[in-house]
Amino acid sequence: MWGYLPFLAANPRFLAFGFLAAFFSGFGQTFFLAFFGGEIRVAFDLGHGGLGAIYSGATLASGVLLIWLGRLVDRVALWRYTAGICAGLVLACFAMAAAQAPWMLVLAYFGLRLAGQGLLSHLSTVAMARQFVRDRGKAVSLAAFGYPISEALLPLIAIALLAVMDWRTAWLVIGLVLLAGLTPMMLALLGQSEEATSVRTAPARSSERKPPVRLGRDPVFYILVTCMLAPSFIVTGLFFHQAALAESKGWSLSWLASSFIAFAIAQVCAGLVSGAAVDRFGTARMLPVYMLPLAGGALVIASFDHWLSATLYLALAGLTAGGSHTVMGALWADLYGTARLGAIRALVQALMVFSTAASPLLFGSLLDLGVGFAGISLACAAYILVASAVLFFMLPTLRVKTLRSAGVGG
Repeated sequence: MWGYLPFLAANPRFLAFGFLAAFFSGFGQTFFLAFFGGEIRVAFDLGHGGLGAIYSGATLASGVLLIWLGRLVDRVALWRYTAGICAGLVLACFAMAAAQAPWMLVLAYFGLRLAGQGLLSHLSTVAMARQFVRDRGKAVSLAAFGYPISEALLPLIAIALLAVMDWRTAWLVIGLVLLAGLTPMMLALLGQSEEATSVRTAPARSSERKPPVRLGRDPVFYILVTCMLAPSFIVTGLFFHQAALAESKGWSLSWLASSFIAFAIAQVCAGLVSGAAVDRFGTARMLPVYMLPLAGGALVIASFDHWLSATLYLALAGLTAGGSHTVMGALWADLYGTARLGAIRALVQALMVFSTAASPLLFGSLLDLGVGFAGISLACAAYILVASAVLFFMLPTLRVKTLRSAGVGG
């Protein structure tokens, strides 16, 4: 199917490594953490805006550190980098279980966001994009299957844990399970591969031997990022306040958790299609269209309260999420090469984390001020439509940059 099966058969271990990095990042992602938000607000006597401020502050701090830690993947052997991230995620789970004061909650959120959302996602994308060139789109999209599988299973796990134990005990159990399984599995999949044991101090391919990338002098980079951060900003804000969204719509949390299966299925389908499309047509052509389904999902929230609208909204959001993982995974290597992909991707990931730090606080404050989800969702849809239009008009510029990165045309 579009060359996926032979490619998977030829590279099962390394692709499984990327898949698991994406999957386990879910323990630090908003869609999972938000299911504990209601009990945490009660435990610490916080409002929507108060918890959003704590979460946003911790996320922002993790983004700052990610700029530095993300660059290390270019200079540290992959197995060492992987072991450090896994250890950090386990410690963050234990910190959440032990949190007894707001400042401890900040530290726990900081660790979960840094190790989970930030570094494990970064690790999955960089490892795939750097290891594969001709099949980069397929590699990134196959590894990105870890995200929808995580989004389908972890909400159900969260609901099941909270049904039989309190939230602190649940995080203790999560930490113990990750301690026993996460690091051994990840390192076993890496084995003794060249990518795992070597330290990349020089470009490995002739196409990578180009002058250092100076993103600070490239306005195209910042325009792209401003537009492409729309999905992470919007989805994080909606997911973090999903308990309030469900309450306002009359949906049960168990139904909302079940609806994440639609999110996952849509994400898998979009990932398969977008991975093959990137390899065939190039990343740039995907940019103006991959965010549009999320705009449709925002309009569903603004317009409907029926319980099936939860499934439709999440399915549309999943289409954008599946395309986003592939497009953002391949775009930076196409435009700037792979010699400093870790540093470039770390900056992009940090900016994405900053965007996810802003939306929970902003959305929570708007909710506390009486602005409903209808108004918030309409504004989100407008953001996406404007961003997609800008990306469409940038296509000629992006094609030129892609050719130059590949060494065509000087």
